[in-house]
Amino acid sequence: MKSILFYAFYIFSWLIAQLPLKGILFLSKITYHISYYIIGYRLKTVRYNLKNSFPEKPEIELKRIEKAFYKHFNDLLFETFYLLHTNKENAIKMFKFKNIEILQKYYPLGKSVIIATGHYGNWEGLNLFGYYLDHKVIGVYKPLANKRFETFLNNFREKYGAIAVPMPDTFRTVMSYHQQHKPFFLGLISDQTPAQADIRYWTNFLNQDTPIFLGVEKIAVKIDQPVFFCSMRKVKRGRYEIEIELLCENPKDTKPFEITEMQVRALERLIHETPEYWLWSHRRWKYKRVGNSIERQKLG
Repeated sequence: MKSILFYAFYIFSWLIAQLPLKGILFLSKITYHISYYIIGYRLKTVRYNLKNSFPEKPEIELKRIEKAFYKHFNDLLFETFYLLHTNKENAIKMFKFKNIEILQKYYPLGKSVIIATGHYGNWEGLNLFGYYLDHKVIGVYKPLANKRFETFLNNFREKYGAIAVPMPDTFRTVMSYHQQHKPFFLGLISDQTPAQADIRYWTNFLNQDTPIFLGVEKIAVKIDQPVFFCSMRKVKRGRYEIEIELLCENPKDTKPFEITEMQVRALERLIHETPEYWLWSHRRWKYKRVGNSIERQKLG
């Protein structure tokens, strides 16, 4: 069954990717109406997240963001089909790197770079860092149950020069490169929800008490390499601009959780700037602190 699902997905996505990008985005308009008005895909989750994140916004503005998110979400889906099968030249046209030179200067110095970002814009564009940098790009992924899917996606990630590393192997891989004095680029999407047993730190994010992954800070302090935040702004449908912001040059000089707060605030500013491009359909606030315990929350 897993093989059938994989080949069905592969054939479908390949057929979609044969269309020009404009044609693919036209299909996105159709699926937007289906996913939003007919199916209501995770609509309850989206509304719950938006209402709690922006209690100051009137209902009409929340509704505008909601609709704009679903339009972007469908664009994201079809853009990903396109990226999985298109050539490098077409992929590069979709993503403009505004200040990549900020990172390029570290390689001759023998320094690695650590990038924090979130599920904002089209994060698959982060794979293109390997096309521009001399650093070895480490792309961290969550292992999938369907290994055919996993292999296919990893081949896509490695097409631009990256190496795909399963999440449990991240620290070991980083330390291996660091000890061999091989400069690397480590990109971490750090706005996911930690498993309940792994929660070690909470902060206020988008008006809510939120558990945060500490992976970026732990690795940065351990190897004392500079930390950056990656902003991805949607210029128009199918076109993005990527900008790099230095957060911390010397992590070992920081206080506990200082780097984590830097990356959280950077993402928060980006979301407030244009909220519809963040992944609102994700159950980001599934856990809440109640007294000295952590409880799983229901929507509503």
